[in-house]
Amino acid sequence: MVIVFFRLVSFFILVLFCSSGFCKQRDKPPYQTDQKQDIRYYEKLVKGYRYYKPDSALFFAQKGIVLAQKERDSTGLALMLNQLGMIEDNFGKFISSRREYLRAKGIYKALNNKKGEAAVTIRLGVVELRKGNYDRAIGYFLEALQLSEAIHDKAGVMEANLTLAEGYLGQKEYQTALKYLKSAERLDKKLPFSSLSLNICNNFGIIYRELSQFKLAKAYIEKGIHLSDKPELWGLHITLLNNLASVYAEQGFKDKSIRLLFAALQKSRDIQNYIRELQTLTALADVFGKDQPGKSLFYLKQALKLAREKGAHKQEIDLLQAMGNLHKHMGNYRQALQLKELSYALADSFYYNDMSQQISNLQAEYELSKSKERVQELRYQNKQQGFERKIILSVTACIILVLIIVAWFYLRTKKLNNLLNKANTSLKESNTVKDKFFSILAHDLRLPIASVINLLYIIDDEDISPEERHEIINKLIVNCNASLSTLNQLLKWGEMQIKGIRLNPVPFRPGEIIERNINLLSAAAEEKAISVINMTGGSVQLFSDPDHFDFVIRNLLSNAVKFTHDGGSVIIQSEALGKKMVKFTVKDSGVGIEAERIPGIFEISNMSTQGTNNEKGTSLGLIMCKDFIEANKGSIEVKSEIGKGSEFIFILRAFEEGQFRASLN
Repeated sequence: MVIVFFRLVSFFILVLFCSSGFCKQRDKPPYQTDQKQDIRYYEKLVKGYRYYKPDSALFFAQKGIVLAQKERDSTGLALMLNQLGMIEDNFGKFISSRREYLRAKGIYKALNNKKGEAAVTIRLGVVELRKGNYDRAIGYFLEALQLSEAIHDKAGVMEANLTLAEGYLGQKEYQTALKYLKSAERLDKKLPFSSLSLNICNNFGIIYRELSQFKLAKAYIEKGIHLSDKPELWGLHITLLNNLASVYAEQGFKDKSIRLLFAALQKSRDIQNYIRELQTLTALADVFGKDQPGKSLFYLKQALKLAREKGAHKQEIDLLQAMGNLHKHMGNYRQALQLKELSYALADSFYYNDMSQQISNLQAEYELSKSKERVQELRYQNKQQGFERKIILSVTACIILVLIIVAWFYLRTKKLNNLLNKANTSLKESNTVKDKFFSILAHDLRLPIASVINLLYIIDDEDISPEERHEIINKLIVNCNASLSTLNQLLKWGEMQIKGIRLNPVPFRPGEIIERNINLLSAAAEEKAISVINMTGGSVQLFSDPDHFDFVIRNLLSNAVKFTHDGGSVIIQSEALGKKMVKFTVKDSGVGIEAERIPGIFEISNMSTQGTNNEKGTSLGLIMCKDFIEANKGSIEVKSEIGKGSEFIFILRAFEEGQFRASLN
């Protein structure tokens, strides 16, 4: 008896011990806190707490941002900004979530991380989708699809197709939505299982439910429920249960619908996922609806209490509106009016706070901008005299250098004329070269230098304001840079005419040179909102002079940007022609070239034209491109149509092992 008594006492103590919370870790965080605190660690914490304790998720997201900034980890910063945007998104704070997504997208774009950029672009589309701006959402999803296709990211392409289906589903364009969803399904079968697989099942169920094809709807949703019956996937499992319940409700099986919703509600509370709990409570209220308004109000009140606890203002506004409509249906007009007024007041407060925050941010940016402008103005005033002297000296040196070049080139041309008196064709070409040279000097150097001198006289006037003087100095810089660029091309071309082309063929990968030149021209392209898309393969190898290839790519890309309208595109791509040659194409959507100019586009007789933003050129670039390509045993041609853009196509030798050995010998 004594032994039995002690066993009973021990069992009772054990039960008390466990029920007190020592055996149950109800508030155990999703991840241990003794591991190394890096960006990935904070990302795991944020994902674990996002639906469980959103305030904790917000805290860890901000900690991650501070760590990324401290360690100068740009990728980590973009990652945490994306997570912060998702938290704000769940609260219905669309303005702040969009701001965080845009910051993350800007970082990914600067890093040329197209995969990260595509992922954040989809999140921007989701924000617009939740606001009901379906056209803007679809625009973002199409942009994400283009980014993922450019880098051949199958998972990214699948997600973009999935979200495009959701965008068209929101517009009730079910056939278009099905087209994109089936594309996503085909890709999903080739990829490992992920939560996106469940979203595909869920969206098929919604579309077929709306088309009253209930058998197909249930088949897809039940497949998703079966695949998601795991603790780590219970969030989507609950959403699928809710949608299956809605299918039964549409068919008139109200009891089955309610049983499924009760199961979903219990699971959402088990995992403490307030978003899914709100979703399920609202669905229960919809099922009971106006036939049983008392029960409907019962579940709406629970949802309202939960939304207030979590600070989900957008959901709180929607719930107050729904409760007001039910009271109106029941004839409780006073209560209906009070609830409507409360929802309007909350909406005003919620959106007004966001608006005030935006205005404050704009005001701060404006003040900072004014301060920077003032500092810059003072710097210009302090350096003005010295800067003016440097400009005068630079312009004088340029004039002297041009005169030397003119005299030297004139003597060279005269000597060539004496040697080639008997060759009329060569003489005519030489005269054309000379005429072209002097034409370029008169047109592209004389006028800018004269303009510089006039501007210097204006600067010397003491009556002009600092703002006007600052503007004139900027014009001087632009004119001098343009003249220097023209002068460099003239020198290079003149050297080629006299000494011939120096050739140094070696094996190299053109991808690095192409990417470097795209980066160099990114500022000019961004100023005109032009997309420069690199579709060349990374495995291609050439056997040519890399400096010549660099000049050709830079000149063709620069021309493409110059002659493309704002918002256009420039594409560079490569194609292997067997094992011996590689074809490169630089294609733009610009103004095109007149048919009569195309035969002489690579000749000295061709005259330069201005770009779409009045950019200047000398027309020597294309001549030098042709010379360099032919010196490397290649060829170049152009295809163009007015108003539809141009394609410059050139072919160079691919690298072969035998060539490399021959070059060494």
